[in-house]
Amino acid sequence: MAAVRTQTLSQPARLNVRAWLAFLFGFVAAGVIPAAIELTRKVPGAVLLDAVWAIPVAAAAAIVSLLFARGARGEIARTLEPVGGAGLIRLGRILAVAGICVTLSASIAVALYELLLRLEH
Repeated sequence: MAAVRTQTLSQPARLNVRAWLAFLFGFVAAGVIPAAIELTRKVPGAVLLDAVWAIPVAAAAAIVSLLFARGARGEIARTLEPVGGAGLIRLGRILAVAGICVTLSASIAVALYELLLRLEH
């Protein structure tokens, strides 16, 4: 009996676009509030409370990042072709959770500030 030698050619991993989008939106979620705070320091006439607009942007970006991460993980599980992006999914989730934490802390800070202003008058 002769042994047959088979050669498997490994295909490069396909680009997982959802994993990249999860990373991108996670990066936005984690960075938009600190960037808005720094922007209020650089713009003359702007006060720190002007950075409040970044809170809903960060919250929305974090939610979108988590949704893209879920879709990317499903794409990896569904396909038979090698699809990369597991590291990007993990990083996107970490950044999204960090964005949610920064969003919640900024929301609490603004709410407490408004409460103190109302109690002062």
